[in-house]
Amino acid sequence: MVSQVVYASETDLKVDSVLSPNFTAVDANFSHTTFRVLIGADLPTAFEIMKVSEAEFPALNAQGVSYAVQQFPSGSLNPVHSHPHAAELIFLLIGSLEVGFVDAENVLLFQTLQAGDLFIFPKGVVHYQYNYGQDPTFAISAFGGANARTITTPGSVFSTNIKDDIIAKSFRIDISTVHKIKAFLIPKGQGTLKEPFLT
Repeated sequence: MVSQVVYASETDLKVDSVLSPNFTAVDANFSHTTFRVLIGADLPTAFEIMKVSEAEFPALNAQGVSYAVQQFPSGSLNPVHSHPHAAELIFLLIGSLEVGFVDAENVLLFQTLQAGDLFIFPKGVVHYQYNYGQDPTFAISAFGGANARTITTPGSVFSTNIKDDIIAKSFRIDISTVHKIKAFLIPKGQGTLKEPFLT
């Protein structure tokens, strides 16, 4: 006897329907224009990401997909982060980009992508993208969920209410180093963030 178990987290993976049960054609707008601002725009001077998820584009509700456009000037980084609700498929259009993720065995898997390459970051893994090159890099990411969410690792540790001594022991650093990192990550006078870098 063969048995099969299927797990799904989004409505579209559980039912045979192209529209969410709560979605009506009257409310529908099946096109979105956010990315138009990129056409003919100047290149950014620091890493920039523009996303379109269910929050920005309600028609994505229950469709199991969202997108982000990433622009990397020379030497810029999309910091270590994870997406707890979706895998990320990055398509590099221009330039070269180092990408990497840490697997379940704590092994760093990385490579340098060239224009035209695709790379998959499995759901929930800690990963990064870095432009070591001299030229700008442009990439599009597709996510396997309408709300992939992003948790930036430095922010989720150093910009929360985790006690300094716990952070110091966890990273095997002294408390003064924890204070220096926090001072760098949290602008003066802004205090502690409740949900840091969670988008």
